[in-house]
Amino acid sequence: MRDNKKKLSLTARIVIGMFAGILVGFLLKLLFPESVLVEGYLTKGLFHVIGQIFISSLQMLVVPLVFVSLVVGTCSLSDPSKLGRLGGKSVLLYMITTAIAISFAIMAGVLIQPGAGVAMPTDATFEPSQAPSLAQVIIDLFPKNPFSAMANGNMLQIIIFALLFGIAMALVGKPGDRLKGFFDDFNEVIMKLVIILMNLAPYGVFALMAKLFSETEFDTIFSLGKYFLLVFVVLILHGVVTYSLILKGLTGLSPKVFLKKMREVQIFGFTTSSSNATIPITLETVTKRLGVSNKIGSFTVPLGATINMDGTAIMQGVATVFIAQVFVIDLTLADYAMVVLTATLASIGTAGVPGVGLIMLAMVLGQVGLPVEGIGLIIGVDRLLDMTRTSVNVTGDAMVSLIVAKSEGELDEEIFNDENADLKERDVHL
Repeated sequence: MRDNKKKLSLTARIVIGMFAGILVGFLLKLLFPESVLVEGYLTKGLFHVIGQIFISSLQMLVVPLVFVSLVVGTCSLSDPSKLGRLGGKSVLLYMITTAIAISFAIMAGVLIQPGAGVAMPTDATFEPSQAPSLAQVIIDLFPKNPFSAMANGNMLQIIIFALLFGIAMALVGKPGDRLKGFFDDFNEVIMKLVIILMNLAPYGVFALMAKLFSETEFDTIFSLGKYFLLVFVVLILHGVVTYSLILKGLTGLSPKVFLKKMREVQIFGFTTSSSNATIPITLETVTKRLGVSNKIGSFTVPLGATINMDGTAIMQGVATVFIAQVFVIDLTLADYAMVVLTATLASIGTAGVPGVGLIMLAMVLGQVGLPVEGIGLIIGVDRLLDMTRTSVNVTGDAMVSLIVAKSEGELDEEIFNDENADLKERDVHL
């Protein structure tokens, strides 16, 4: 009788884990605000250990998965020159969505005026890191040592090396065919590891949420409530409305089906706050549940995780308007146009740089003459917004993958429209 009961789906278990973690975190914060035992054994003990093991497990799969899947996809292309077309389409789409995101954010900021009446604290400071030059960014795309790039998780260098390796395999003939069999098998093993890890996700998600919400200082969020809510609402609207309109307009595919199948990826992105750490889940969903060919997905997903910064662009748009209003500095239409252009180009030019969001914001503020120390105002509420930004970014990665796949005839629409695609294989109860 018990075996015949319907088991909860993986998505349901992850959602339950997330909300249970949020609830436990709130209760610990409320009932034991300064408990040394709770902090030592739970918050920074059990929850920290489980959460970090979960994050590390995801990151463990990123490099082998990206390298192997890209090699398999590249060497399977009948025409290696097709890569240039794929790259051009992908980068152009990512830049367009980023430009739309920051334009939307600026308009919302100008209309709502989140910084009006906010007192500027005298101790607000911020020291931005130096952004690399465009020439250095281009040079750094090519790894001196591919193994070092893999060890350091330098995604753009890994992508370049994997593409070159895959092209060489396709051109070399029989040795390449033999090696392709090995990489095909390797790819299957890595994807199985992803599925196993996904079934452990509810516990990792619970621990991450419980730790975060037991440590978050909500007084800071309330003091900047208008700014926080505006960024949050614009992020949600962009992730749901803008992406749906673009997807429907360019492919004719159902946004409802797309968003429903993206729920797990969005939750992973929200809890990890890292597009790179979410790559294994995004790629598994894009290829197995949305029907995108591995030839396309293995290229567009890692690229998007590195250069697609729609969520960050929204934060920058609202933050720029907010800081201008706090310092009572009027920006012209030309200034706003410069913000859009700078943020869009910087999303490509600073890809893969640590702390890229704040570096980009410092660049944007500098372009329109706003004080960089204004960033110190918003850092306190940035953690929760960063989680939402990542959910938006990974949704954008999948949407662009669908558009590129559809345009190249590499999309299986039967899989896309099948609500149960890949569920049996993924729902392994451990």
